[in-house]
Amino acid sequence: MIYHIKGVLISIDEGFLVIEVNGIGYKCLTDSYTLGILSSKVNEEIKLFTEMVVREDSISLFGFLEKGRLKLFKLLTSVSGVGSKVSLSILSEFTPDQLASFILSGNSLGLTKASGLGRKLAQRIVLELKDKIEAGAYSEGEIGTEKISLSNNISQALGALAMLGYSERDVIPILREINKNLTVEEMIRETLKAIK
Repeated sequence: MIYHIKGVLISIDEGFLVIEVNGIGYKCLTDSYTLGILSSKVNEEIKLFTEMVVREDSISLFGFLEKGRLKLFKLLTSVSGVGSKVSLSILSEFTPDQLASFILSGNSLGLTKASGLGRKLAQRIVLELKDKIEAGAYSEGEIGTEKISLSNNISQALGALAMLGYSERDVIPILREINKNLTVEEMIRETLKAIK
């Protein structure tokens, strides 16, 4: 229903952010990756790709900087028993490439690292999405805030660190403080030092 929303980021809280458009503040639920990237963009204009979820007792708006993350969110919530909360937990724990890799390789056990995701549900995700997901189809694509994609190598460093087994939840706060002029390799090295 609402394809994207563009406005001023006025606040960030746990699990959601608020964007003001023409005097109206829209609460957008999102993953920790998006919150981490946008934490330094309060009072700046941003754009999120969105999905409105209507239920009997609620209407919720979910927003992501990248179209790929939105596509994965839609795929995950299409699986029987996987709600929006679990989907956000999965997207907070894994990069899009890592998630696609787990599903395509049938590694349901790897998926259970995400908070709130048990073995049976992880197996169902793999079973139902194996034929629907494409490797490498979610990391590229339009970014909602152009400045973010041009000003740093965070997403590449994030992907490499995820492949080493580190969750986005753990490394985003560190990457946020790192000098944005560093190369991807230097960012990874500095992050690993900070973790130890």
